[in-house]
Amino acid sequence: MAPTGLYHHLSNYFKNTDQEALPPLSSYLAGTLSVAYTVFYVLPFYLSPTTRPSPTLSRDAPSVIRARIRFVSISVIVSTIATVYILATYAHASRLELLRLLGWYPVRILEIVKSLLLTALLFLGPLFEKAVIEGRWKNWIRGRTVNETLSSWIGWRNYVAGPVTEEILFRSLLVPLHLLTPLSATQVVFLTPLYFGIAHIHHFYEFILTHPHTPWAPSIIRSLIQFTYTTLFGWYATFVFIRTGNVFAVTLAHTFCNWAGLPRIWGRVEPRVAIGGPVIRRKEDGATELGKERKHSLPWSMVYYILLVAGAVCFHQCLWVLTESPGALAKLG
Repeated sequence: MAPTGLYHHLSNYFKNTDQEALPPLSSYLAGTLSVAYTVFYVLPFYLSPTTRPSPTLSRDAPSVIRARIRFVSISVIVSTIATVYILATYAHASRLELLRLLGWYPVRILEIVKSLLLTALLFLGPLFEKAVIEGRWKNWIRGRTVNETLSSWIGWRNYVAGPVTEEILFRSLLVPLHLLTPLSATQVVFLTPLYFGIAHIHHFYEFILTHPHTPWAPSIIRSLIQFTYTTLFGWYATFVFIRTGNVFAVTLAHTFCNWAGLPRIWGRVEPRVAIGGPVIRRKEDGATELGKERKHSLPWSMVYYILLVAGAVCFHQCLWVLTESPGALAKLG
């Protein structure tokens, strides 16, 4: 069935097939709501002693993680209700149109798989390092990695609660609001992730609280790096979300990136201790094993960097192909 109402209006507006169609929302309203949602998401972390870090209380403490998950869940629910009300009242969106704009329906499994594959291309080198060099592939097959990772509150925060709440807020809610303004889809791709990046700046305050003896310069550099890569990921996630109209695809990509971490871009690749724990060796075997590891580090490093570059090239070549979808929220490019 062809889309009707707001979804049809949005599609025509960005495809320039309906030149007289006017955006139902103003940029000022979308920006105000985005700032309010971002503040409402982060501010509770510092209003309660159960969520506020200190030199004696880390953000990784289980009690802090549990409390923060409760607060952000409430924040996202309230923000979702507000967005649904705005879209229904000002843009006259029907229930089906709301689900489409929020990226909740239809759930296209193929798009989720393609988006995950596209994301994994950027991490071919790190995947080789984890699977082959560190020998984790056996744990992956047995599912041991998933069980051990999600058995801790840190893992639950990093791979479930964080990606789900952040993608609902910064993609599912903020992007449709901005798409219904005079802004172009390309402008939305580059604008909305700034809220996502700014939302992570509070980690600077947490870091100086929990590391009071660390000089400010390294702390500032650390926060700037974090702002940079969160914004870069935000650009990518917003691009994928607009191209696919699927919030589940970007959520899984977010989880994958959190798990993979930042790719190594310099230095030799050497085996580190895998999740399965250290291998116990006899004392007389230590020097021999260390020599073998150093001997293999050069070819391992060559393979790693070749895969890293090849993955980046494939990512660039497949970016538009693997994000092609009939559920696109707007036309890009």
